[in-house]
Amino acid sequence: MGPVARKTPIVAIATATGSAGVGVIRISGENLSKITEALCKKLPKPRTATLINLVNQTGQTIDSCLAILFPAPASFTGEDVLELQCHGGAQLLELVLARCLELGRAEGLSIAQPGEFSLRAFLNGKIDLAQAEAIADLISAQSGAAVMGAARSLQGQFSQDINALVDELTQLRILVESTLDFPEEEIEFLENAHAKERLAAIQHQVKQLELSANQGRILRDGIRTTLVGAPNVGKSSLLNQLAGEELAIVTPVAGTTRDRIRESITIDGVPIHITDTAGLRETLDEVEAKGIERSWDAIATSDLIIFMDALDTNNPINQVNEGMLHNKVLSAMPTTCQALHVLNKVDIAGSTPIPGGVIAISAKTGDGIPELKRAILQSVGWQQGQEDVVISRRRHIDCLLKASAALEKAEGFAQDGNRSLELFAEELRLAQDHLGQITGRLLPDDLLGKIFSQFCIGK
Repeated sequence: MGPVARKTPIVAIATATGSAGVGVIRISGENLSKITEALCKKLPKPRTATLINLVNQTGQTIDSCLAILFPAPASFTGEDVLELQCHGGAQLLELVLARCLELGRAEGLSIAQPGEFSLRAFLNGKIDLAQAEAIADLISAQSGAAVMGAARSLQGQFSQDINALVDELTQLRILVESTLDFPEEEIEFLENAHAKERLAAIQHQVKQLELSANQGRILRDGIRTTLVGAPNVGKSSLLNQLAGEELAIVTPVAGTTRDRIRESITIDGVPIHITDTAGLRETLDEVEAKGIERSWDAIATSDLIIFMDALDTNNPINQVNEGMLHNKVLSAMPTTCQALHVLNKVDIAGSTPIPGGVIAISAKTGDGIPELKRAILQSVGWQQGQEDVVISRRRHIDCLLKASAALEKAEGFAQDGNRSLELFAEELRLAQDHLGQITGRLLPDDLLGKIFSQFCIGK
């Protein structure tokens, strides 16, 4: 169940679990004067660090803390916010939290639900939904580029583009719906107002946002990549080569890899989540067979499959078997999954011709690895030089795709000889609704709860 909007004050540990130099307790509520006075003995000067001595019920010191009060509305949540900066011991923070709850019991102070601070900021108009999601994305960013993209989204860059589109659609809807009252003049009026041209411009902007959002989704989620192939083609060696360290055991014995091995790397700032799988073959070994079963499961949930062959000049029949296996893997892939065909062990190729459409590498020497890295990014649509990309989610892309589909239908109705303006106007409204869901202007309550429930406590 997702978080609900409560009026009572909330409190949580805002820093990560574990020991650190500093730990932060955050309290938010409509009026924190009584709780603040109970904790600090007096109201501290707003937005100024004040040293306090926090004691327990018997007067014993728990910790010396810095208290900072942010009166409403100039705070993250839009309510009064009190932050206590304590020493960062895990047990110490629990004692401070317990003391806060004791002193705030009469005011209804309770532990915050996951994402409830950000939810209050959203409901109080401090941030929109895309910015709230960017907070969680900033915390979980897996690369420097993802950090910068989430920061741009948090600053409102993505929201500004969406809001500009919503405003343009609003103006077009006003034009079209006002024309419905004068059907005898609708054709001339819409042509003079360049309605079709304005619709085309909006469609173009939505398409551009789709492309940008897909870049942001790749940066946020990374590329789920699975290495597949027959035993002993060099999958584990390739994993080690890409990771820059020996993560997987490599031996000449077929079937050495019995289970999936996962590792995350970055290529040009893009997270790549690589799964090395057991070699695909028929086997009577129960443990290896279970690993092979998991290999097929990994294939079914991948964004990218790297299918590996290996040169074997002593056994040409392997090329036939590899071709059959390659086709089987292609048929098992999700429809949205991409595939790269990699030929390993080119360091022993000699004069052996390399088939077209195949990336030739040597997992042993590193030959061809830079080309493979570029191909990995290109295969999923990543474009180099995306310095201004903002972090996006699959939810954002789904909304953009639905808006684009509605605008396409609107274009069809605009071209209709019978001038189906009621349907034209309705599709414009649907497109506007889908875009509004990105920033939370028009969002079902159940979806709102689901989104914020995925945040960490204290945010």
